[in-house]
Amino acid sequence: MHGSAGMTLAADVGGNPQAPAVILLHGGGQTRHSWDGAMGALLDHGYHVVNFDARGHGESDWSPRQEYTLEALADDLRAVIDSLPAPPALVGASMGGMTALHAIARESAAIARALIMVDVVPHLRPEGVARIVSFLRANQQGFATIDDAADAVSAYNPHRPRPQDPSGLAKNLRRRANGRLHWHWDPAFFSENRNVPFVAGANHPSQFQNVRLPVLLVRGMQSDLVTDAGVEHFRGLLPALDVFDVSGAGHMVVGDRNDAFNQAILAYLERHMPI
Repeated sequence: MHGSAGMTLAADVGGNPQAPAVILLHGGGQTRHSWDGAMGALLDHGYHVVNFDARGHGESDWSPRQEYTLEALADDLRAVIDSLPAPPALVGASMGGMTALHAIARESAAIARALIMVDVVPHLRPEGVARIVSFLRANQQGFATIDDAADAVSAYNPHRPRPQDPSGLAKNLRRRANGRLHWHWDPAFFSENRNVPFVAGANHPSQFQNVRLPVLLVRGMQSDLVTDAGVEHFRGLLPALDVFDVSGAGHMVVGDRNDAFNQAILAYLERHMPI
């Protein structure tokens, strides 16, 4: 799949191409595999689904110029949207949600039919941002084993039980020339001298006049990034904002409560973009 500026994006695509389309955009430091359960549910429901790795992540190209701004991510999304026969619904987690919001807000014409943002708002809790950025910038030397990587994830997500078999993490790791396992993203994406895209390019309030489509915020009630104040600020920008709270879930809502998440988005899509 082609992004902008000649970037090649790895993607999983399924379903009837003539059916309403849903584009899935993962969070920073994740890959398209974080959506495996949601993609299956959407396909079972009859949607056409496009699930791609963001530039610098997973199996997509790394930018030779290290262009990892929110603007560049939105350009890639626009290229994917333009490859479809009709405007899709967009489902974005964290960085993916801000990418989708930015892409919509900067356009005067409608490029999507609905937007579902997963645990991200323009104003995030600073302490939560610092914690996630610290995790993304840690372990630059990689890991000796998958178990070591699993330990790092468990330390970041102490509320989630550590899996007895951590082999599933292999999709998010790659072995480099030093023989160690590294997260499956370009280190430049989260370098110390670069702003992290999901917190560094929130749209100016005046741009929200272009956001005229249905928007749902799915919030993890144990999230340390999205607060009640952040939700109310977002509602002030988008008065018609719908909010669905997922109990027992933190920032990684999809991984924490996948069944509840799938039910919420399918119900919303059925209202606003039925098969």
